Amino acid sequence: MSVVLGIDVGGSTTKIIGFENGEIKSPMCVRASSPVSSLFGAFGNYIYENDIDIDTIEKVIITGVGSAYIDRPIYDIPTAKADEFLSNGLGAKYGTGLDNLIVVSMGTGTSFVKVEGDHVAHIGGTGIGGGTLMGLSRLLLKTQNIQTIADLASKGSLTNIDLQIQDISKKPLPGLPLDATASIFGKVDGDASPEDLASGIIHLVLRSIGQAAILASLNSSIHEFVLIGNLTQLPQCKDIFRKIEKMYNVNFTIPQYSEYTTAIGAALAYKQNSEIETIL
Repeated sequence: MSVVLGIDVGGSTTKIIGFENGEIKSPMCVRASSPVSSLFGAFGNYIYENDIDIDTIEKVIITGVGSAYIDRPIYDIPTAKADEFLSNGLGAKYGTGLDNLIVVSMGTGTSFVKVEGDHVAHIGGTGIGGGTLMGLSRLLLKTQNIQTIADLASKGSLTNIDLQIQDISKKPLPGLPLDATASIFGKVDGDASPEDLASGIIHLVLRSIGQAAILASLNSSIHEFVLIGNLTQLPQCKDIFRKIEKMYNVNFTIPQYSEYTTAIGAALAYKQNSEIETIL
């Protein structure tokens, strides 16, 4: 049986998935010092771990910012490039079954892609994302280990960091419960614990992304949002976006394989005969 590989090439991280008989095979992520190193490391590891004969690979479809460094076929296998935003949209549709949605791709920064049926369009983004989380954590927590940051945050209290409505009002305001944030980091002082700071950093990043996504949808009738990217794996992610759901009466969905959605969409771009750029 033939296999189609979808590969999302980042600056130093590559995510790879295979489609065989219409089903996803064992997604994998590989880190390296450069896009080319991570791409070939991921490719080699993937076909070895999944016992894939290179002759059975029908097509390799690459996407992501690192794909710009690839200008010839991978090991002489037919290779093509898919637009990253198209890949986000196709992957999110596949993972959720939704036809009308906004994809919130949380990478180093965050992009928004609107999907309306077969129409997929990039509608903007924000510079706040995983890079923001890492930068603030290096500055305030002296670490950039995401597991350490998440563990610290699980023991912290946001009430010691953010100014909330209950801090400035005895009653909820219209559409704003007492625990709604009035000012991110508006209550922090110099004695804040690392646990509280970690909680505040994660909340700042995810809450800002969520509110930016809501603003991106205002000129549409869309109320379905699909979260993809590595930040979806943070334990705090579901709870933070659940609160945004209640406040704005929308739905945020995290699909299976959310961190691999772009790679999945790249493979689908080929399988669904979408526009791709063949590498000769």
